[in-house]
Amino acid sequence: MGLRQFFTEYAQGAPFCSLTLWQKESLVSLATGQLAMSSQEEWLVQTRPQGVSAPTTTEEARLAQSLAVVLPAYNEEAVIEKTVSLATLALQKWTNDFEIVVVNDGSQDRTRQIVEQLIISEPRIRLINHPVNKGYGAALATGFHAVSKDLVFFMDSDGQFDIDDLERFFPLIENYDAVLGYRNPRHDPWIRKLNAWGWKQLVRLAFGIQVRDIDCAFKLYRADFFQSLNLETRGAMINTEILYKLKRDGRTYTEVGVKHLPREEGQATGAKPQVIIRAFKELFIYARKWRKEEYAKLRYPMALPK
Repeated sequence: MGLRQFFTEYAQGAPFCSLTLWQKESLVSLATGQLAMSSQEEWLVQTRPQGVSAPTTTEEARLAQSLAVVLPAYNEEAVIEKTVSLATLALQKWTNDFEIVVVNDGSQDRTRQIVEQLIISEPRIRLINHPVNKGYGAALATGFHAVSKDLVFFMDSDGQFDIDDLERFFPLIENYDAVLGYRNPRHDPWIRKLNAWGWKQLVRLAFGIQVRDIDCAFKLYRADFFQSLNLETRGAMINTEILYKLKRDGRTYTEVGVKHLPREEGQATGAKPQVIIRAFKELFIYARKWRKEEYAKLRYPMALPK
């Protein structure tokens, strides 16, 4: 059940006890005004071309292109219904030609069963299951290679982003190959912020990537970029790989500040030692490999793979 449907049914007398937990919270939040957007909220856009502005109405934001949304998920039973339902509601405002691809990366909880129930009422939701946990990068690679639309957007399933921010990306994707979100401000523990700052400096040194928020899970791409792209990393290095190859391919991007919300339910896995170790291992392996490929292209211009 989407937000619009459950609000309508509740107004017509549906019992409060029949609603799911997130629907009850949304109803209470709406009544208390917590869902209203602050008029003083700041958002920033980098290198916006002259004449391009953010849309002011939903009608202006309707997409001419089709859109796929990739949602990687690992043990997100507490938030996956809310995330997918809100994404569906937003997409219905913008286009009729969309799909939501949920990649269940070997979850041990009820993530798979919850998404299967959502598919019954919305066939444009697709579910891809990894039999075991393969890693964040593997989940994104599976999703990117499975989409069939003109544009592909990805967002984490943990409920820390507001998908309505995507509306401001649409006029920009007309002029760029990618629109990259950055968390403004970032609502994470200080240790994760420190780790992210150090990682960003290392990536700049190794690959020359100048991006505000490399691992922000709120990015919009032209889908043709992934059609022939060989994604090699399988862990937290995936965003670095995508941006490096975007730059190497001579494609363009711009950046937009987006809201980042505190995590209310579920458990973050990005700061686990095994995730960090895997990221560093992949960084050193592929920095060397890709440097060799660039050197080979200088000698043999047709030798650089995707």
